[in-house]
Amino acid sequence: MDLKPSEVATVLKSEIEGFAGRMQKSSVGTVLMVGDGTARVHGLDDCMMNEMLDFGNGILGVALNLEEDNVGAVLLGSDAKVKEGDTVRTTGRVISVPTGLQMCGRVVDALGRAVDGKGEIKVGPNDLRPIEGRSPSVPERQPVKEPLQTGIKAIDSMIPIGRGQRELIIGDRGTGKTALIVDTFINQKSTGGGDPKNPNQVICIYVAVGQKQSTVKAVVDKLEKYGALPYTIVVSAPASAEAAMQFLSCYAGASMGERLRDEGRHVVIAYDDLYKQAVAYRQVLLLLRRPPGREAFPGDVFNLHSRLLERAAKLSKEKGGGSMTALPVVETQEGDVSAYIPTNVISITDGQIFLESSLFNAGQRPGVNAGISVSRVGGSAQIGAMKKISGGLRIQLAQFRELAAFAQFGSDLDKATQQAITRGQRMTELLKQPEFQPVPVEEQIVSLYAGSSGALDTVPLNRVGEFEKKYLAFVRANHADLLEKIRTDKKWTDDIQKKCDEICAKFRAEFLA
Repeated sequence: MDLKPSEVATVLKSEIEGFAGRMQKSSVGTVLMVGDGTARVHGLDDCMMNEMLDFGNGILGVALNLEEDNVGAVLLGSDAKVKEGDTVRTTGRVISVPTGLQMCGRVVDALGRAVDGKGEIKVGPNDLRPIEGRSPSVPERQPVKEPLQTGIKAIDSMIPIGRGQRELIIGDRGTGKTALIVDTFINQKSTGGGDPKNPNQVICIYVAVGQKQSTVKAVVDKLEKYGALPYTIVVSAPASAEAAMQFLSCYAGASMGERLRDEGRHVVIAYDDLYKQAVAYRQVLLLLRRPPGREAFPGDVFNLHSRLLERAAKLSKEKGGGSMTALPVVETQEGDVSAYIPTNVISITDGQIFLESSLFNAGQRPGVNAGISVSRVGGSAQIGAMKKISGGLRIQLAQFRELAAFAQFGSDLDKATQQAITRGQRMTELLKQPEFQPVPVEEQIVSLYAGSSGALDTVPLNRVGEFEKKYLAFVRANHADLLEKIRTDKKWTDDIQKKCDEICAKFRAEFLA
């Protein structure tokens, strides 16, 4: 077959164009040193900070130290496959993770890859998002004024959390920090029926850092059992994962939440826990020869947490009005909240929920210390009815604790003191709550009003829990309209108060009889 010169030119031109399209510009370097999950690379002159590096054999790394003559990188995989003298290529993109609603109901690692055995997650090129994002500026935000109901009476009444807030959960090991998060996630089912496609459904993200895989599995099982997994994303970086994966996992979770926040959705993200993230970060940077500071943490460990938590926000109406609420967890040693990492995170957040071992062990669960715990958003994160009912509750409980300590000496008490102790004991009993049983806000209001109005003063202390359970069942069965009115109007009126007094008096007479 004879080819004409013009046809040859056309074929060559199309081949060259196709080759140019397939060509990828990359900088090439050499591994100088490798070990403990880190590598030093020579020759990557135009490498970017946080850029993904290709070490070959399917091993990726992230550039963290850009020095004059070499680049310090952490490996996102086993360093056994990387050796001195290997070729390293830049990829031209900073570390990114897949985002979007398709991540809901799945357990993923710090790079967004599925680890739950349910198959690969299908993501398009537009779903990838860098793990480091710009925090919204002040004009792009609006004040926190919408409540995020946790379903936990002690928190919704005394330490309210608003959408877009950053509320630290702090306490020793085994005081119920994770259980508090799981309860909050389960309670979000009421916002949209548990369907992630419902625009009202609050999406939950749980980032597990440096925990045992069995612990993460237990949390996932609980979420699944109570129907919360379909609208939850679990980012798992267990203790067995590389230190780099552990400290990057929080940023990966934040990016997944930001994508939904920017689309006008509401997100609540829990980082469990930030002390383990800081330890992983310290390990990586000490291996990369960054100078150590206090407690051997690098000098930018405050920045590590502040740039993460600043991404939580309630966006302005112009930006879509979405929100991302952060619930960071910090584990303390022997209740020491004045240690380095706890004080850092306390200064970044808008309040803290302090869980105390002594209260927890004494049977007060959740063991929330109402004295140290605080929400700097306060009543603006509560509905009107709850604000009215729980206004004096914190002071009432603080006074009761002081009087109870005084009464231990067994001296004769005047009538007013006895009354305050009786009321305080019953309110303390009312605030006890079993795990995985969040209470709707309208039922919390009815229950707490019964206690604060004095209706429980004559009920024996050991029967307060039983009284509350039966009373709420009675109100649900016979006065559902009252609960509906509180839920929709969100106001506490004289008529509602009068009706509650009548219902409570009638039920109490039957209960005590």
